[in-house]
Amino acid sequence: MTGARRALGARGEELAARWYLDRGYEIVDRNWRCRHGEIDIVAARGPVLVVCEVKTRTSDAFGSPAAAVTPTKQRRLRRLAMAWLDGHDARGRHLRFDVAAVVGNTVTVIESAF
Repeated sequence: MTGARRALGARGEELAARWYLDRGYEIVDRNWRCRHGEIDIVAARGPVLVVCEVKTRTSDAFGSPAAAVTPTKQRRLRRLAMAWLDGHDARGRHLRFDVAAVVGNTVTVIESAF
């Protein structure tokens, strides 16, 4: 990944994290990695624990960034979430998978995306 693409992704993740914070969520983890891959954002509010995949694009000329979260990526995120949960106390929490699509300065979060 080039430096420009990495910077774009980091900016999108920051905007998405701000979206959650503005709505009363706590950011529990960012860019958590294991051998299966990476979770962009783990956020929590009350009993809800959110695993969020952030997709950032400079424009939507080729469709919504959310379309890049394919069934294969969804399966990987489920495995990653289970690995994250193995190392963290999340008793009593409801797990939700969101997708944050960032285009420019606009953040669209699809709650319970899959």
